[in-house]
Amino acid sequence: MGIVKASALLDDLIEKAGGCAVVDGGLATQLEKHGASINDPLWSALCLIKDPDLVKRVHLEYLEAGADILVTSSYQATIPGFLSRGLSIEEAESLLEKSVKLAVEARDKFWNVVKRNPTQSYNRALVAASIGSYGAYLADGSEYSGDYGPHVCLDKLKDFHRHRLQVLVDAGPDILAFETIPNKLEAQACVELLEEENVQIPSWICFSSVDGKNAPSGESFKDCLDVINRSDKVSAFGINCAPPHFIQTLIQELKELTAKAIIVYPNSGEIWDGISKRWLPSKCFDEEKFEQFAPIWRDAGAKLIGGCCRTTPSTIQAISKALKERSGFDRAF
Repeated sequence: MGIVKASALLDDLIEKAGGCAVVDGGLATQLEKHGASINDPLWSALCLIKDPDLVKRVHLEYLEAGADILVTSSYQATIPGFLSRGLSIEEAESLLEKSVKLAVEARDKFWNVVKRNPTQSYNRALVAASIGSYGAYLADGSEYSGDYGPHVCLDKLKDFHRHRLQVLVDAGPDILAFETIPNKLEAQACVELLEEENVQIPSWICFSSVDGKNAPSGESFKDCLDVINRSDKVSAFGINCAPPHFIQTLIQELKELTAKAIIVYPNSGEIWDGISKRWLPSKCFDEEKFEQFAPIWRDAGAKLIGGCCRTTPSTIQAISKALKERSGFDRAF
């Protein structure tokens, strides 16, 4: 297809959505709301083994809420992670493929229904294959610090990501979503992998931020963007799983640093303690706040907006409603 033509899929979706497309919300959060127990190193990927139908159900709930992009359940699904559970390489690959298949099936099922309705204003959603950071695999909170230790080098990070990336690309998603990247080194590894593997679908790279100014590693976003800006394989750059209070300022900063589309999907504002594995009480955004701020983030320069941990289909419906109404593009609810 070619990367330029493939990237047009994302550009076209943004245009059809009125200039700002809606990404879905917290997959794990919604799985837990339905009773899934995912307090596990595999996190939401555990449902690929135990309850894949529930994963598909949650994807459908986000589509009904107005999501233009579905992010797959592969964030913490890795080859070594599955191998550590006693699965074979073939079984691990099959589960990665299933994460994409479930999202595609949900998208196609939903679209086949709503496209027949001439009054509907949904878009045919794209499927983004999630690739969590090395720190997400470690499940020790290091995706929020960037501290991988002195023995983690560029080649080690590329070796870690390569097999999963190959399997996910072959599974046929529309986009690759590198998520909660905490440092420049891993961003460089992702970019180099896209080149080495000659990936022909668009991708985005999202960092988190714990201070609202820098990457979790303490490196400036200007430094982190140097390698990303040089790659035509990366179509969008942004922030995920950071507190929503940081987002407007971060968008304004990123707007000055990159010509790529800016994507933001913050968490609810609650704080995750990676050591004790629990959410800490804090000031957080409810649906009303997300509805209020989504148009502000769009007007500041964001082209894709969604939610991360502790957000739900109600959050995404509020975001979608606010963006469509205030852009003059009404979505049927």
